[in-house]
Amino acid sequence: MKRLEGKVALITGGAQGIGAAIASRFAEEGATVFIGDLADTGAETVEAINGKGGRAFFVTLDVTSEQNWIDAVAAVIKETGKLDVLVNNAGISIRQPIEKMSVEELDTMLAVNVKGPFLGCKHSIPVFRKAGGGCIINMSSICGLVGHLYTSEAYTVTKGAVTLLTKTVAVRHAKDNIRCNSLHPSTVDTPLVQDLFKIPGRREERLGEVPLGRLATALDVANAALFLASDEAAFINGVAFPVDGGTTAD
Repeated sequence: MKRLEGKVALITGGAQGIGAAIASRFAEEGATVFIGDLADTGAETVEAINGKGGRAFFVTLDVTSEQNWIDAVAAVIKETGKLDVLVNNAGISIRQPIEKMSVEELDTMLAVNVKGPFLGCKHSIPVFRKAGGGCIINMSSICGLVGHLYTSEAYTVTKGAVTLLTKTVAVRHAKDNIRCNSLHPSTVDTPLVQDLFKIPGRREERLGEVPLGRLATALDVANAALFLASDEAAFINGVAFPVDGGTTAD
């Protein structure tokens, strides 16, 4: 039997990168996946999943909009009758140090990286409670565990907030059989990171902090999310799960 057979998952930021890898991996293991992303961005990922025999749908979801969340969750319920797993993956990084970051840039990061997962939890918890349980996976970062030399203060603030949001949801809603865990990747080899590595020395600095000596892949993160979403993790709740090759082990 597949590990997510019969489950329904909503994945924010699922059109590309880590989110697309999670959606694809979940579908391979039997889940019906809903890719929540900005309008008209997820068609290629949906087609790729369905072309391989999976079951995927797209829902428009600006994670900073409460009405979008209400509509997206309603669309999932209308199509499948339930929701089992929410993956709050959507996030952004504006690479400005604290002395140069504008208030508007900070507000944008807080809206996507903190308000987004908060609203996701807010609108999935009642659905999970009514169904007798559910699973929330919040995408944080190693920057939600430790101060990070190469990352802006604002990004660390947002990911630290996600870490403690996760733990609070976990302890408050365990009584409803709702599990909530966070994932904490180190630098992941995505197209955005490859753009960053065009700056001389950036690849070497990131590789140098990982004891395993390589970058994380989107599949590394997707496999960790798969485990947390599966029944194999039925007693794992409130955990900050590093996917970092040992970076935070020091």
